[in-house]
Amino acid sequence: MNTFGRNFRITTFGESHGTAVGAVIDGCPAGMPLSDNDIQPLLDRRKPGTSPLTSARKEADRIEILSGIFEGRTTGTPIAVIVRNEDKHSGDYDALREVFRPGHADFTYQAKYGIRDHRGGGRSSGRETVGRVAAGAVAMKFLAGKGITVEGRILRVHGKTTPEEIGREIISAKNAGDSVGGIAEIIVRGCPTGLGDPVFGKLDSLIAGAMMGIGAVKGVEIGDGFAAAGKFGSENNDPMTASGFASNHAGGILGGISSGQDIVVRIAVKPTPSIAKPQKTQDIHGNVVEITVGGRHDPCIVPRIIPVAEAMLALVLADAVLEQEKYRA
Repeated sequence: MNTFGRNFRITTFGESHGTAVGAVIDGCPAGMPLSDNDIQPLLDRRKPGTSPLTSARKEADRIEILSGIFEGRTTGTPIAVIVRNEDKHSGDYDALREVFRPGHADFTYQAKYGIRDHRGGGRSSGRETVGRVAAGAVAMKFLAGKGITVEGRILRVHGKTTPEEIGREIISAKNAGDSVGGIAEIIVRGCPTGLGDPVFGKLDSLIAGAMMGIGAVKGVEIGDGFAAAGKFGSENNDPMTASGFASNHAGGILGGISSGQDIVVRIAVKPTPSIAKPQKTQDIHGNVVEITVGGRHDPCIVPRIIPVAEAMLALVLADAVLEQEKYRA
């Protein structure tokens, strides 16, 4: 399951401390203008080492397009993109070769495959999302041609809501050798009606699956989400008037199909599991040990997860647009 999508398909590859990470994009329509400059800005928003609030790992994250483009336009053939890993400190993880880090996929990867890459988590690292973001940028370029935009923002981090409070809270956790989580919101504007396929291809179920496929995401809601459980139907319904919907509690999706309103998605992001505070765990031999996780890690994943969530939502929508065009052909 390293491939995502039906019509606009991507396959991501690479590990945190491998030679490179990237993606192969298949199904992008031919004739679309595309260059490095369409992809690099989204990667720049995701890359580490840009502020005290992020990991100190310094990666240029410079995109390389290897195929699928001729004279500045897509050819309809697979688009291969890579980003080389240039600032690897693999030795930081030597002490974790036989130890399962709490909150990480170390234990489950070992249980499933009988082998794991202990260097920064390998394929389970957030570094894997570079390929998703690059592919998502291509999807956004396609969607922009349809008048559809995707934009995310931080709602709160550890209960704090203003940029100043959020910054202080993240730095405070970092100084304490700890980490914090938060909530992000992604909004789609300009989405046409009719996207999504009942019954098991509902647009909201596809979005939820895409969001939950991001490693640090532990919850997803669309529209009013969990708040709807505490309302009367008269409060939760979106009345229709001569000028359209009077409200958007449904978050732009009804019966699994887009209503033409803004699609509103929120994700709950867990605290970064790699922390300096001592924690109890097991090694591969079953012995209980105490560890502190070294290396370079984000004290809060939320700021850098925004472009990842935008990319995944764009991939779902690009796929749905192509499906609808095929359906109506």
